Amino acid sequence: MSKETILITGGAGFIGANFVPYFLAEFPEYRVINLDKLTYAGNLDNLKECKDNPNYTFIQGDICDGAFVSKLFAEHDIRGVFHFAAESHVDNSITGPLPFIKTNIEGTFNLLEAARKHWMLSPGEVKPGYEKCRFHHISTDEVYGTLGAAGFFTEKTPYAPNSPYSASKASSDFLVRAYCHTYGLNVTTSNCSNNYGPKQHAEKLIPTIIRKALAGQNIPIYGDGKNVRDWLYVLDHCKGIALVWQKGKTGETYNIGGRNERNNLEIVDKICTLLDELKPAADGKSYKHLITFVKDRAGHDRRYAIDATKIETELGWKAQENFDSGIVKTVKWYLG
Repeated sequence: MSKETILITGGAGFIGANFVPYFLAEFPEYRVINLDKLTYAGNLDNLKECKDNPNYTFIQGDICDGAFVSKLFAEHDIRGVFHFAAESHVDNSITGPLPFIKTNIEGTFNLLEAARKHWMLSPGEVKPGYEKCRFHHISTDEVYGTLGAAGFFTEKTPYAPNSPYSASKASSDFLVRAYCHTYGLNVTTSNCSNNYGPKQHAEKLIPTIIRKALAGQNIPIYGDGKNVRDWLYVLDHCKGIALVWQKGKTGETYNIGGRNERNNLEIVDKICTLLDELKPAADGKSYKHLITFVKDRAGHDRRYAIDATKIETELGWKAQENFDSGIVKTVKWYLG
């Protein structure tokens, strides 16, 4: 009996490149196609451990090309989707929002349409043999907007996106929801807090702190540095995604958060302290003297924090890493 094929979009990006090897190891009964456009944020070097796996195939392509996506579903008989592919850097969405609208909204639409046509006969009627096919959409807590000093995002928090990036992700979430309610497509969605860990692109906060410190350059921190994020170790996120895909209820959203709130000052202080221990600067100074405050990001959300009770109680997920353990693993990975 031949193996069913799962499509993972954006598998050469940060979270995808952690998820692909995890999924291949945990679910050897499936074939995996990794579809990635290989924009600046995609890096095949992050998937070196997969390239000789007989269950793994990489295809370069663009989810914005609807005809290409439909052909891919037909040729490979795709039976499940993990949709990671997205433009995700808020700063880039402020200076150039169009790619975010194209990839995050149009690209998601093309994938949903291809899945609907390949798996379903008509609204509410699934093709025989395709009953278990599922489309899992990976989203972000940024769709909920910003929090005050107290409170948490839950699955019932109203959407209030504040950047072109988060608005485009909110739009994609609504498309996924609509395809479930209108057509009966088997979908699940997860909204995650800030990820960190190995393989993250250099533009993001934690890799930037490490990179700038090691180069002896000023470490830029927006505003007063007191913007708070809930930090989630990327492998914990990958395990949560797989669990939602396996056991989540059709049409449901699951928030995945690390319960590790830190402001940016705490993040940079912790990383500099670790670097002082693991790779002391040649001049003997602490890396902390490089911390520099820069003009705040436009529309910078003050605080995000996720209540992960639903995925913890309904599906039994729990983060294995706290921030103190995860950041040590992360810094050591960047140090090689």
